[in-house]
Amino acid sequence: MIASSSFSTLHIFIPDSIPSSPRFLPPSQHQLQIRLDRMEMMKRLGIGCFAANRIKREVTTEKDSVGGGGEDLFVESGEKPDHLVVMVNGIIGSSADWKYAAEQFVKKFPDKVLVHRSESNCATLTFDGVDMMGERLANEVLSVVKNRGGLKKISFVAHSLGGLVARYAVGKLYEQQQTGEEANSLDSPSKSKSGGEIAGLEPMNFITFATPHLGSRGHRQFPILCGLPFLERTASQTAHLAAGRTGKHLFLVDSDDGNLPLLIRMATDSFNFKFISALNAFKRRVAYANVNFDYMVGWRTSSIRRPNELPKPNLLATDPNYPHIVYVEHGNVDNGSCESTSTVVKDENTDLEEEMLHGLGQLSWERVDVSFHNSKQRYVAHNTIQVKTYWLHSDGKDVVFHMMDHFCL
Repeated sequence: MIASSSFSTLHIFIPDSIPSSPRFLPPSQHQLQIRLDRMEMMKRLGIGCFAANRIKREVTTEKDSVGGGGEDLFVESGEKPDHLVVMVNGIIGSSADWKYAAEQFVKKFPDKVLVHRSESNCATLTFDGVDMMGERLANEVLSVVKNRGGLKKISFVAHSLGGLVARYAVGKLYEQQQTGEEANSLDSPSKSKSGGEIAGLEPMNFITFATPHLGSRGHRQFPILCGLPFLERTASQTAHLAAGRTGKHLFLVDSDDGNLPLLIRMATDSFNFKFISALNAFKRRVAYANVNFDYMVGWRTSSIRRPNELPKPNLLATDPNYPHIVYVEHGNVDNGSCESTSTVVKDENTDLEEEMLHGLGQLSWERVDVSFHNSKQRYVAHNTIQVKTYWLHSDGKDVVFHMMDHFCL
């Protein structure tokens, strides 16, 4: 019981009008103010990125409402870019996977490139098979070319499975332009002058990151199986249960209408499309490959090499600007020679690989070997090489910069 107490009066002053500070705005207006502040900040950052030109320009992102969707990034200015760069995601991926690299592209090459992040094959659509995905990507590219005026050149940058999808798409989009002696040298595209167009544009760069060019079947091509024969055989037999038709294509167990596996056909110019001639039309073909810690795609299949063609494993970075680039090879054309396989024990898997190596080896490839051995992000090397999510895969940014610094405009 309180015997005595004293009270003081609390005076609260309520003004006739609430100050106009964003803190006192109704929620909807407050949110709008935040958005406007963020937009203004982005504009200011945009000026800084292109300060050398002393022109106020913004990186513009537009959603493609026609065809397969996707997003276009370019610099808003009076001059239209003439080089289309198509970025293709891997399995269970989306256009967001290439967000970081796409933004770096338009910052480095303002007014020159229009970067299109493909979205026709995302999430579970990546289980539909390389051919169906390739068809969708080809239609998406045609849609972009049709709706964007002034385009003259085209390049592809693809990650993982996306590299195979892009190879199929360019085979479909290839338009041959050769006569006379060139027409007689189709059996060996490397001996003919590179010619032809892709979707009506001049082919420039075809670049893949950790792509299983030789499939995922056997010989540690799918490293998560640790090279154990039993697990590799089981994976080949059950791949379709986990990844649908795509799994069959990757493990070379598809035989639609009695045909050879799709990846074998994609290493030739026979059948419906001229896959090798389409690749040969590009000025550059580059394969970035993880030397180690990539548990999804093996070093050999991503760099298109035989076992005895791999560089020594104790590779060291030689350029401080690209600390994770450990080896760069400007490949020579195979010309159909298989002599280098004499030391390899041949079995069914080796024979299938050799057919793909023989076909792809007719072309000259630049091979860039990447190692995140000293990185804390090495255990996610398959996505770090692409910088799929910046906060998780940021160590791969030097690989992205290497790709852009050597990009052929």
